[in-house]
Order: sequence, then C-alpha cells, then structure tokens
Amino acid sequence: MQPTVIAPSILSADFARLGAEVDQVLAAGADWVHFDVMDNHYVPNLTIGPLVCEALRKHGVSAPIDVHLMVEPVDRIVPDFVKAGATEISFHPEASRHVHRTIQLIKAGGCRAGLVLNPATPVDVLDWVLEDLDHVLLMSVNPGFGGQSFIPATLDKLRVVRGMIERCGKPIRLEVDGGVKPDNIGAIAAAGADTFVAGSAIFGQPDYAAVIAAMKAAVAAVR
Repeated sequence: MQPTVIAPSILSADFARLGAEVDQVLAAGADWVHFDVMDNHYVPNLTIGPLVCEALRKHGVSAPIDVHLMVEPVDRIVPDFVKAGATEISFHPEASRHVHRTIQLIKAGGCRAGLVLNPATPVDVLDWVLEDLDHVLLMSVNPGFGGQSFIPATLDKLRVVRGMIERCGKPIRLEVDGGVKPDNIGAIAAAGADTFVAGSAIFGQPDYAAVIAAMKAAVAAVR
C-alpha cells in the first residue's frame, strides 16, 4: 500500500480567491490539488480548463495537480493540460475511442496516467491496460456534480480493484472521488484506497487542517 494522499477538489473552493485557497489547503496538510474538469457534454456541468491549472502554477503552486477529465472527446484536451503543468491526468474510458492510445498520449507528455470508472462501469475495462496506468480512480458518486453522497457499493468495487493491483505487482494508486468524509474515509481505506478526493468535506469547513488531520488519522487507524 502506498502512502496516503489527500487531494482536495478545488470545485468546492472559493474561486474568487482560488490561489489563496489552494495555498491554505496545502499548508493545512493536503498532498495534491484535484481538478474536476467538466465540459457540459460528457457531464452536464461546465467547470474549469487548463488556464486555471497554468494560473496556479504561475501563482507558485508546486504540489502535484491531479486532473480528472470529465470531457468527451478527451484526446483534444490532454496536451493542453500537459502544457499547463498537470502532474496526473485521468479520463473515463467511455470518453475515448481508443483507451490505450489516450493513456500513451498522457504519458508521452510526461504526466502520470489514470483511468476513471463510474459507479456502473465494469472493472474488466482494466484487464488490458492496468499495467500501463499510474492510478485508478473509482467514482463513488455519479460524475458531474459536487456534494453528493458516497455510494456504498464502491467499497466492494475497491476490494476487487485492489486485488487486481496487488496481482499486477506495480505501484498503482487506487483513488476514490465522491462523498469522502472523515466519518467514512476509514472504511474506504480499509477496502483498499490510498488516495482520497474530498471537496465540500474540506473546503466547506472552517478549519482545513483539522479536517485533513482527522482524515489521515482515520486512514492510519486501519492500515
């Protein structure tokens, strides 16, 4: 199991002061910065693009930027986020005509590649590409909106994918996004996750450091 990563989603941040918000959450103990990129096509909402990623890099953010692309088609936007300074880029298999080619495109740009599985997406999409991935992101809500509740069936799916990763033998991260909070993160970690995206559970609270510390303590208790 890899070290725990807490990746606050800036979708829930105050965009009027985004640079300060990201500085504050990283100072509070966050490990990565998570981008939820929505295109009003693959998902209903429209959020942020590569210019925001580039702006945070220019602002001085040096932490890993974890870009979750909820866009279709996906290949067009990948090079823009590579250029903007993304560290990790993940996408949905439904948004790519050729999943392996999209993974190659991400890695050719020097970024780490991830594949995202929606709640109803079967895990067998990983059968032929898992060894090429740096992380797998399981959606524990349906993509497109923040503030949703965690879908409990994700725990069983985590156990299945964790088993696949262990059999693969490569240091592939297992990430979860959707409804992650201090009171359920322990169960999520026990099911096999090591990387946790949280939006409103962190940015919606008055003390970022207290929430992140509680999350890391809950994960440590089950490791």
